[in-house]
Amino acid sequence: MNTRSCDTDVLVVGAGPAGVAAAVMAASLNLRTMVIEAGPVGGKLHRIGALENVPGSWSTGPQLAEALASDLDRLEKAGRCTVVQGLAAKVGGHDHRAELTLADGRVLTSKLIVVATGVSDLVPPDATWITATAELSAPPLWRAAPQDLTARTYVLGADRPLGTWLRSHPNVRTTLHVLCPPSDAYKATEIEADGRVRLVPISHAAITKPTYGGGWTIEVEEHDGTKTIYAATSVLNNLGNKPAAVTGLVSGDDGYCPPDRQHRRIRIAGDLRSARYQRIATAHGSGAEAVLAYYYDISLSGGGGIR
Repeated sequence: MNTRSCDTDVLVVGAGPAGVAAAVMAASLNLRTMVIEAGPVGGKLHRIGALENVPGSWSTGPQLAEALASDLDRLEKAGRCTVVQGLAAKVGGHDHRAELTLADGRVLTSKLIVVATGVSDLVPPDATWITATAELSAPPLWRAAPQDLTARTYVLGADRPLGTWLRSHPNVRTTLHVLCPPSDAYKATEIEADGRVRLVPISHAAITKPTYGGGWTIEVEEHDGTKTIYAATSVLNNLGNKPAAVTGLVSGDDGYCPPDRQHRRIRIAGDLRSARYQRIATAHGSGAEAVLAYYYDISLSGGGGIR
């Protein structure tokens, strides 16, 4: 199959920061560009209440999401990009093309696929360090309103949204009791000096419903084997993310998809690359770089243009 007969030159899966950056770069190189997205443009940006490490004077995630949507709208109106609503199910790379199969059975072909599907939320059953009854309901921290917190609010995990939530609510003075497993220790350094946080280093937590009264009982086992029981009025989920990988990608032991292990016609961008790359600014850069690296790949494109 000649790549000239493909549906498009660059097929971008996901319209978050990485995906939109890839689309903008591809369009700027006069490449036919198509973006596949199942939800709103911007993805998880819509739940980020405060931004402080992204250039451009953005103060909230929704503001940046709106700007990304405007970018795609501008490209569409100029005839330089097509946005398609759909859920990606499978990708595959071949010598002369890449293929994307959607959940509804449609198959799209392109010369390059940039996968920027990001991550999805972990829930208590996903965490090996938590044992909980099936009745446990742990709403996400990012959705919690300050007035909903009490002095006995416990947070499962010290993932980075904790810092974002604290920055979004600078006037909150309620102490958050944060259960911090070893895997979150490096993330917790960002907020450990915040007086509104009490970090509880643990190796395991067992959460049960008390026989009498409301709330939850949390039995915490520390690293030295010491056990302590806490009474919580509410439990919030801040466990972090898991990679939202599409079937057909090569993943590591942690489920993330290293860019250098994929087919040469499939590039990975954004949060899907690694748990340690989950920053908006690096997502932007990786999306643009994925397209540029392919554009200048002599073995695929002849250099300076895709064939």
